[in-house]
Amino acid sequence: MKQFFTLFILLVLSQLSTAQQNTNLVFFSEQGQQFYIVLNGVQQNVNPETNVRVTNLIQPYYKVKVKFTDGMTPDIDKTINFNPGTETTYTIRNSNKGEVVLRWMSEVPIQQAPQPMPNQQVIIYHSTPPVTTVTQTTVISSTTTNPSNSEQINMGVNVNDPMNGGTNININVNGTGMNNQTQSTTTTYSTTTTTSGNVGTVQQSQSAYVMPGYNGNVGCNGYPMSETRFNEVVQSIKSKSFDDSKLTMAKQVINTNCMTSGQVKRLMLLFSFEDTRLDLAKYAYGYTYDIGNYYQLNDAFTFESSIDELNAYTSGFRR
Repeated sequence: MKQFFTLFILLVLSQLSTAQQNTNLVFFSEQGQQFYIVLNGVQQNVNPETNVRVTNLIQPYYKVKVKFTDGMTPDIDKTINFNPGTETTYTIRNSNKGEVVLRWMSEVPIQQAPQPMPNQQVIIYHSTPPVTTVTQTTVISSTTTNPSNSEQINMGVNVNDPMNGGTNININVNGTGMNNQTQSTTTTYSTTTTTSGNVGTVQQSQSAYVMPGYNGNVGCNGYPMSETRFNEVVQSIKSKSFDDSKLTMAKQVINTNCMTSGQVKRLMLLFSFEDTRLDLAKYAYGYTYDIGNYYQLNDAFTFESSIDELNAYTSGFRR
């Protein structure tokens, strides 16, 4: 009985010791994409990084969201679990299908964890968003000059010297001249903004986009992708060897951006098969700004049946 009681106590102490062990998680991008790490709905890193280590984790599993900043890569949502008292590393990489995924890479006892690398951001896990206070100071200066005629110009100079005492210099010039009286006023305004919530996300008011020369119906809200950014997307899609990989990447980009009809047409022309072009045209319709120009996509089709099918799809589309 005494031996059983001793074993029971040792087992309880062992479980308590294991439960109190903290865990580290490491996330890094093989392709160098910058990202934010969100654990259980709370963003951890203030600035986007390519390599993040989160320490002092006490739960056996967390819901992870990886938010990318390139405007093309969709977020990754995943629930991960790990052994207590370890440092577990996850890599962000491209799968065989061309999708960006989060993959388990390695796990070591936390005592054997390597020292942080120079490019690694180390963060102590926090379960509540920190409060960020930003103070902005605006200085407004105004100068008023009032010229007037005078027959005498007086100038006084006062010099206060802590070593030699005060010195007064008075200069009087008699004659006819111009007296310039200058008055300067400086007003300082301080604005303090306190932000709580996910750090690194700043909501700014933005005027609605207006496409020059276009007066038709508008599809997606927001600004269409810039030509510079779009050209980068085109080159990335061209680098893929198979149409399936190209289509997957094109849909990923469309899903997170607002496009123009001209941009959608250029994406369609990257594909050889008519069915693939039609599939892309249907998918992109809900993410296109100038839907009144969607007829321009007809030039990318070889068969009239494809044009008719796209027209039937857009006519019955419901947002």
